[in-house]
Amino acid sequence: MSSVQRISPTNAEIDEESRRVRRLRIVVNLSLSLIAQGDLPYSEAQELAAAARELAEVLFPGKGEVYDLLYRPKFRSLINEVYRLQ
Repeated sequence: MSSVQRISPTNAEIDEESRRVRRLRIVVNLSLSLIAQGDLPYSEAQELAAAARELAEVLFPGKGEVYDLLYRPKFRSLINEVYRLQ
């Protein structure tokens, strides 16, 4: 039986990941707020949602599916509500 040795992340690595999470959360919340105001054309709202996802991929490479689970439904719901889509 082989044991897998887990290496604990350093405090610096934890801090860096926390910064990236905070940055993404701020961008997502700001984007959602801008869309909620209803002043943007539909295409710009779509571009804003896409840009937030692109940032998530840059900050967390290979974790796009996590973004899709957490944030895509929020963007889709809000855009449907603001632009009265079905």
